[in-house]
Amino acid sequence: MGGAVSAGEDNDELIDNLKEAQYIRTELVEQAFRAIDRADYYLEEFKENAYKDLAWKHGNIHLSAPCIYSEVMEALDLQPGLSFLNLGSGTGYLSSMVGLILGPFGVNHGVELHSDVIEYAKQKLDFFIRTSDSFDKFDFCEPSFVIGNCLEISPDCSQYDRVYCGAGVQKEHEEYMKNLLKVGGILVMPLEEKLTKITRTGPSAWETKKILAVSFAPLIQPCHSESGKPRLVQLPPVAVRSLQDLARIAIRGTIKKIIHQETVSKNGNGLKNTPKFKRRRVRRRRMETIVFLDKEVFASRISNPSDDNSCEDLEEERREEEEKTLPETKPDPPVNFLRQKVLSLPLPDPLKYYLLYYREK
Repeated sequence: MGGAVSAGEDNDELIDNLKEAQYIRTELVEQAFRAIDRADYYLEEFKENAYKDLAWKHGNIHLSAPCIYSEVMEALDLQPGLSFLNLGSGTGYLSSMVGLILGPFGVNHGVELHSDVIEYAKQKLDFFIRTSDSFDKFDFCEPSFVIGNCLEISPDCSQYDRVYCGAGVQKEHEEYMKNLLKVGGILVMPLEEKLTKITRTGPSAWETKKILAVSFAPLIQPCHSESGKPRLVQLPPVAVRSLQDLARIAIRGTIKKIIHQETVSKNGNGLKNTPKFKRRRVRRRRMETIVFLDKEVFASRISNPSDDNSCEDLEEERREEEEKTLPETKPDPPVNFLRQKVLSLPLPDPLKYYLLYYREK
């Protein structure tokens, strides 16, 4: 499902399109989407489809459409320091974006049914930490993934501020999902063919909002062990940060401040230099109708007859033709100043790698 926005040529253009269609509406969500390249979570032979607004599935590996993830991220209303539980965490794409917002003092847990998908998610997480220039721009809440059926979570596990379920929830499991929430928490899940946001306003009080018509594969029902007892899923304990972790967070924060001060001093007033590359302007478009038919979402845009933008379009086309005659200048590759600074410090290599979150296998 998906297809609500135009395909992009790269991750940034996909995000531009999601913003234009009002799926991404807040700056925090936009920053998280831009920081993680969706194509990195695809198998190499399928990457040409990464920037289409479509779901992707290969074996047990699955990604929802970008417009769905956008609505989920917006509905969760994420803030630094919150606890998050992802039921059906899959590739870890959503969990990693959430972790960028939660920051170092949040909690980020995922439950996934398939062991091969957990291994895939761990590989993608490690790749992001080791190679992404975006990683060092954030204070990250690294996700932890456990294997098991999300309908068999141990009843003595902690409750969470935010919960998302990435599979269709049957009505009989609605109360089970609600009980995973703290008071004041938000649960987002597909319920009765609608992406639904449920806010726990009191010990037994709830507010429910239907967001979007969707079609998700249903949750897989638990298979009891030979003894007939459920295989209870034990979520990771909510642990206090070690002194070593706190020191790393503080050191990285100090280095970032030094880099910022150096940048301000170099540029005088701290204003950014004019970019050398201009992204192709995305025409404004707006979702006007959503048709839900036969478990699929078909999205179409209907222009408003009262909005005559023909003159503006002609002017824009003229400017685009003029720009085509100018030599295209490609953007300079991003520079990871934090990593450069850390690697230049007079420290033993293992300590440098620890500050950069590099881990030995």
